[in-house]
Amino acid sequence: MGGWLVLADAISRIGSFVDVFISVYVILIFGYIITSWVKLPYSLWLNRIQRFLYDVCEPYLRLFRRVLPPLGALDISPIVAVFSLIFLDRLFNAILDRLH
Repeated sequence: MGGWLVLADAISRIGSFVDVFISVYVILIFGYIITSWVKLPYSLWLNRIQRFLYDVCEPYLRLFRRVLPPLGALDISPIVAVFSLIFLDRLFNAILDRLH
């Protein structure tokens, strides 16, 4: 009986970790979008933040830019990327709920 409780606790912790990870990544994508719109004055720490956001978000967004057609100046890859993360989070939680 104790093994089931340990398994249920592990499943719950994994689900919580994935939820937090995806939430933080979505926030980072929004930060990347906002900093790409605003031209920040030269500041070493602001440039480091922009570079960090670029290094973290751009590889994931590039996956969607490869398959989505360009729409002029409008880049919809962040929108599709965020919705994909939300979909994956819900799918993963549904799978974990079945394991409970």
